[in-house]
Amino acid sequence: MEVLKVSSKSNPNKVAGALAGVIREKGKAEIQAIGAGAVNQAVKAIAIARGYLAPSGYDLVCVPAFTDVTVENETRTALKFIVFPRE
Repeated sequence: MEVLKVSSKSNPNKVAGALAGVIREKGKAEIQAIGAGAVNQAVKAIAIARGYLAPSGYDLVCVPAFTDVTVENETRTALKFIVFPRE
């Protein structure tokens, strides 16, 4: 599954475009975000991507979960959003 990493400085429109492309190509994607600002940008990107994909018949579903990631030899807890179209 394709993993998109989002920071607090990420442009939600660009992330949404990347997310829409991954959903069209591979059927599902994972977005990882560490921190409140990054989570905010990720959620905005998911909402925007939903709008991008709706005319093509996709209705996106998002499942949030926690995951541990290693950043500069340090383990951090991140939120991951598994995004896929509703059946």
